[in-house]
Amino acid sequence: MDDWMANLFIPDPHTSGDMDWYLERKDRCIEQIWKITSELMKVGTDAILELGLIQLTNRQHLYSRIDLAGYDLTVYVLEASREIRRERVRKRNIEKGGTFAMEVSDRFFDLASNMWESPSETECTERDIRFMSTEV
Repeated sequence: MDDWMANLFIPDPHTSGDMDWYLERKDRCIEQIWKITSELMKVGTDAILELGLIQLTNRQHLYSRIDLAGYDLTVYVLEASREIRRERVRKRNIEKGGTFAMEVSDRFFDLASNMWESPSETECTERDIRFMSTEV
């Protein structure tokens, strides 16, 4: 997702710098990623997506698409404390290594972190959801 956002939208001037600006464009990226994923799946190629679906409504939308298409789905939730995630993002911003696509400010990090909705017990019962600690 970060590569798509960085290449398609970050270079464009925008004054808002807020979450609404980001989410609108993220939705556009997800639409395009879904089109490509569907084509791959139709020819028998598995897909691994990192879409950052941090809210239940976004995940439910993906679940509906997957169910309608008849695909299997496993969701991996990578878990780390907020402090560790913040440290990793700051380090990535400085190092600009292989996984760097765009800088994530502390403000944006906090906005996204505050929006996180962990999968509920019901969601976990209905779906194949696996939690994986990334603390180490």
